Amino acid sequence: MGIVIQNVSKNFGKFQALQNVDLEVPTGELVALLGPSGSGKTTLLRIIAGLEVPDTGRIYFHGEDKTDQKVQERKVGFVFQHYALFKQMTVYENIAFGLRIRSRAKRLPEKEIKAKVRELLKLVQMEPLADRYPSQLSGGQRQRIALARALAVEPKVMLLDEPFGALDAKVRKELRRWIRRLHDEIHLTSIFVTHDQDEALEVADRIVIMNEGKIEQIGAPEEVYDQPANLFVYKFLGNVNLFRGRISDGQIQIGTNVFKIPAGGDDHAKAVAYARPYELEIERQPNEITNIQAKVLYLRAIGPVVRLELRRSDNSDLIDVELTKEKFRERSFKVGETVYIGLCNPRLFVEDYII
Repeated sequence: MGIVIQNVSKNFGKFQALQNVDLEVPTGELVALLGPSGSGKTTLLRIIAGLEVPDTGRIYFHGEDKTDQKVQERKVGFVFQHYALFKQMTVYENIAFGLRIRSRAKRLPEKEIKAKVRELLKLVQMEPLADRYPSQLSGGQRQRIALARALAVEPKVMLLDEPFGALDAKVRKELRRWIRRLHDEIHLTSIFVTHDQDEALEVADRIVIMNEGKIEQIGAPEEVYDQPANLFVYKFLGNVNLFRGRISDGQIQIGTNVFKIPAGGDDHAKAVAYARPYELEIERQPNEITNIQAKVLYLRAIGPVVRLELRRSDNSDLIDVELTKEKFRERSFKVGETVYIGLCNPRLFVEDYII
């Protein structure tokens, strides 16, 4: 079932949580609402679910206006960050709950409820734990049961609010991979809220990046990461290094390198060049590319990537550099030594204008 959000705004007192938001989610897509705290992503999710009412705008499910429908009428499955399982019920009873509270006319026979619950337990790989209570489960297991309970009522749309937020890093990574595989199997239109960039990039078909109640960019993970629409998106997605300068004759100078600005920005306007840690060159001697002097403050040589923290010699800016283990072994940089870095292909920005 596809979802269309048209011109949705929402205020809480003087605070504007959403500002004229438009979004379309095709049937069967898994979409991440990504942004910092206060960006409006959870408010938008709750409006889609019917838990909040928009001040303006409309919500459509498969072309049908759902804006004024109650949450019970929207056939939405909602998974919360903290599971919201019934402590006094077993795993089996938690999943069966939504099926048993239906009106008599819509309620399945007990035999069919049992078959449905067993099917869902198999789907979420929890069959041996049907008789346990939530207190006897790990965080990842509880979240799987919360998802199975939401799926039990056969929702048309699945909404997940920070579904991995309460889990430790290892379990979170395992569960998000599992959710991706599960979605590929059932193809249920799903939207999940997260502030974790890695989570969104790994799990989602498309990412909606939000900031201050507005959508900054919508696109596939590789699109928003490699082709950011503006400075906010570039800075928000992953670690970046900033190099300041001013425009002169349509160019910006970083170290002794000069980069041409193809459009936008007047002479003497402030400009910045950004480069991700793995996009920097680093050498012991300056050359035509590596000509920004810096000092190695810290290095971490664990795993396949070596991370170095540098401080520029001409100012107090810190610079992060990432090298492969092989490249680091060739050079064997040491803490305290002077090195030279260079930007091969920086992204240039004039205020909020992307170049």
